[in-house]
Amino acid sequence: MKAFLLAAGVGSRLRPLTDSTPKCLLPVQGTPMLQIWFTLCREYGIDEVLINLHAHADVVRRFIERHSDGLKVTVFEETSLLGSAGTILANRDWIKRETAFWIFYADVLTSTNLDHMLAFHNRKDQLATLGVYEVADPTRCGIVQVDECDIVRDFVEKPKAPVSRLAFSGLMLAKPAIVDLIPDLSPVDLGFHVLPKLVGRMAAYEVQEFLIDVGTMETYQKAQEAWPGPSQVSVLRPMQEKSQPRKV
Repeated sequence: MKAFLLAAGVGSRLRPLTDSTPKCLLPVQGTPMLQIWFTLCREYGIDEVLINLHAHADVVRRFIERHSDGLKVTVFEETSLLGSAGTILANRDWIKRETAFWIFYADVLTSTNLDHMLAFHNRKDQLATLGVYEVADPTRCGIVQVDECDIVRDFVEKPKAPVSRLAFSGLMLAKPAIVDLIPDLSPVDLGFHVLPKLVGRMAAYEVQEFLIDVGTMETYQKAQEAWPGPSQVSVLRPMQEKSQPRKV
């Protein structure tokens, strides 16, 4: 199975750490986040990964050469940022023969059971499945409303008057047909430009396990304290950090 691992973010909210180190290589308890993602992919049978790069791209390339460890990794360097949906649109041929593919935001740390999420996606048989979780400040992220059948009935990115606390977690499964819904813009964003078009045609999988967005100095410090370690990904007790939204 294939996964996009979106890692091109500059990480301006993590400066000065990201002045010399790409955000995806910032260590959590001594392990670079990208290495944690590689571990998670191998754990769940994801054997091909496409990583988009921008800031410090050469540093990330060298890391991948040393640490891919059996994963087939395709590097897609963006001289100008294309946006989360733009990366997918530019690489539509890479996933056109897939039944479904993953989209992961690389600055999210999680112990989500991806097998369970995939089984849920297959049962619901929608164009996409969003991993969702509760957040304290829903004005800072993509917010969903979900019906009794787990189908998303509304999606608003950074709403001024949110009606829910369920937010897009940065974990997503999709069928290749969603590419046809990506507008020809640059940059083009999943939250602002694509997910609202999928209302009524995507399911919401509520993440119960550990999940935290490592996007600020505050959440980076929380990750250092709370992350149980990559070697325990498959045996973690359910735990979730719900105080911060994801943002790339």
